[in-house]
Amino acid sequence: MATRAKRQPRIEPTFGESESSLLDLRLSPRDRPSAPSGKTSSKPKSRKTTKTGTRKKAAPKKTAATSRKPSRGGSGKGKPRSGRSGAKRRAAKRKNRFQAPTALGRLVKRGLYWSMVLGIWGTIAMVCVVGYYAAFLPPTSEWQVPARPPNVKIVASNGDLIANRGDTGGEAVRLEQLPPYLPNAVIAIEDRRYRSHFGIDPVGLARAMVTNLTSGRLQQGGSTLTQQLAKNLFLEPDRTIKRKIQELVLAFWLEAEYSKDEILEMYLNRVYLGSGAYGVDAAARRYFGKSARLLTIAEAATIAGLLKAPSRYSPARNPDLAEDRAQLVLAAMNEEGYITDDEAKNALAAPARVVRRYTTASENYAADWVMDVLPHFVGSIEKDIIVDTTIDPAMQQAAEQALRSALKENRDKYGVRQGAIVTLDTAGAVKALVGGADYSRSQFNRAVYAKRQPGSSFKPFVYLAALENGMTPQTVRQDRPVRYGNWSPQNYTKEHYGPVTLTRALSLSLNTVAAQLAHEVGAGTVANTAKRLGISSEMKKNLSLSLGTSEVTPLEIASAYVPLSNGGYGVLPHIIRRIKTVDGKTLYSRSGDGRGRVVERRLVGEMNLMMSETLVTGTGRKARLESGRPAGGKTGTSQDFRDAWFIGYTGNLTTAVWFGNDDNSPTKKATGGGLPALVWKEVMDKAHEGLPVADLPGVPNLPASVSAPRKPVPSASVGSGSDPIPPAPIGGDNGSGERRGPLNLLRNLFGGG
Repeated sequence: MATRAKRQPRIEPTFGESESSLLDLRLSPRDRPSAPSGKTSSKPKSRKTTKTGTRKKAAPKKTAATSRKPSRGGSGKGKPRSGRSGAKRRAAKRKNRFQAPTALGRLVKRGLYWSMVLGIWGTIAMVCVVGYYAAFLPPTSEWQVPARPPNVKIVASNGDLIANRGDTGGEAVRLEQLPPYLPNAVIAIEDRRYRSHFGIDPVGLARAMVTNLTSGRLQQGGSTLTQQLAKNLFLEPDRTIKRKIQELVLAFWLEAEYSKDEILEMYLNRVYLGSGAYGVDAAARRYFGKSARLLTIAEAATIAGLLKAPSRYSPARNPDLAEDRAQLVLAAMNEEGYITDDEAKNALAAPARVVRRYTTASENYAADWVMDVLPHFVGSIEKDIIVDTTIDPAMQQAAEQALRSALKENRDKYGVRQGAIVTLDTAGAVKALVGGADYSRSQFNRAVYAKRQPGSSFKPFVYLAALENGMTPQTVRQDRPVRYGNWSPQNYTKEHYGPVTLTRALSLSLNTVAAQLAHEVGAGTVANTAKRLGISSEMKKNLSLSLGTSEVTPLEIASAYVPLSNGGYGVLPHIIRRIKTVDGKTLYSRSGDGRGRVVERRLVGEMNLMMSETLVTGTGRKARLESGRPAGGKTGTSQDFRDAWFIGYTGNLTTAVWFGNDDNSPTKKATGGGLPALVWKEVMDKAHEGLPVADLPGVPNLPASVSAPRKPVPSASVGSGSDPIPPAPIGGDNGSGERRGPLNLLRNLFGGG
């Protein structure tokens, strides 16, 4: 076997300097392959040297074919290198550096990702919640804006507004009828982006949330005007998530169904503005005594300021707070460009002033009575109506002023705190009605509903019953002590005058004679006579009825006196003349003649002759009218001086005046011939200004002449009977609350001092 030839050691080729200078086979950066991404170095690799320090020879240049073959050892040293230029590698390096993830980048990406996830799920949850609470609403096909509660506009006989009544307290006004600064004031302070939002205001809502969170309490609300209207129209004012979500749904619906102007108009006519006023017109009349059409800039700002808290910022209750709030509104209006700088300055210099008469005016008593009787004429009210009344503004003002002045000047002197006045014409139409001293303090209508003992003012019905039973004004009766059972009536003066005519007995208001007449004709006859003339209250048919112990209202006793002024015809007291809708359709118009004849004309003349004597020589002398205008009347004072009356009439008008206390406490000896007679005179003098003088029916235009009474005789208790004894003398007052003897009577008759 032949031996294998010994392997010869490999001899590395060497090159001389001349050759190396001519040919350099070292790899240039252009020949090097690109390193793995992110780890490439721009510096060329140094050559490796042998242990002896000699530099290794460069490997021969590989061809393209060999360069594509993978290296055997897997060390990677023989990997092929690309031929990209250095500029491209640097661009790739910058790109890779930009795309390299960092901790902040990963946090941002994760935040965006989870925000989107939470947003999607939050939206889904919100849709579910909205859908759940919206399901409690009626079907959308049934959604409609409810009609505004109807307003009742009550006007006087000359067309002047007395009051607005109804659930709103004011008229519905169109947006174009209002001064532009009124709706602009509301927008400026409540919803500045009203014209641009879609029912909710995200900016305002976010601001309100931040404010409430930072303050730690509910300080601002993010509701738009549309949301507020939705709440007022459809929802209860409770603060729950259910109500808030339903409010949002309904706000979107309102924005879709109505224009911005329509929504704003509905809002202004329905929003609550304090003191029972719903809508800007009601508020304008309540606080400033005028229509919303006539408001000034300062007044408009004051009303707009009420929206935040109607009670707190009410100019009637807190004028200083209301003015401060109005200044904020004016600043907002100026900032939004709704008013100029000069307009803002002028409004600040002349702030709104509340007209308190709207709440205190006596016309409100008449308006309340209208609302009480209105259902009897038109039933249910479905649209705005206008009620024409019989009230005469001049007479109403005169009656109110006279009553208030009398109470102010004599409250302490006579111990009276309340009063009432009612004036009727010959047909029973109420021309003036004052139900109390101050409507703002007490809304109880004493003229219509207060039942009080009339005292001696009831006696005309006793005397009329006597005339109807054959007596005459010249019939004589003895003024002496009488007793019927346990009842022994006494005169106010505790004196007696012996034989007197019925005319004289009535003018002096003698209790004993009135009791005798009632005993003769019967208490039932007296009650029937009073009922026939107009007394509708229940009357106890006993002899004390003759002295006015059965209670009546000022209105009914005044109406019962009217037949004496119109020739004997009974009337039905009324205040409504006509009722019509705002578009002119007549719903009711008064017609009819009342009760017809209730007193014979001859007896009317005889009664007027007797009643006129009361104002000439009797207890009502202080009530004599100016220029000697013919009039008749009667004073009245109830037991313990609890009530003081004067009811009198002319050929034109009849007026009843009452003074007393609501708790039925005694006065300080106030009598019908004193304060009530003076007030009656003042009211009737003003009411008759411009009216021609009219004689009393059946009475010739001659001065009355009555003989002087006899000398009074000592009083004594006589007679028997079973009627109760009044606890104190009633009636028989002398007009001044002082005792009066025969000498004073003679002086009065013949002009003595």
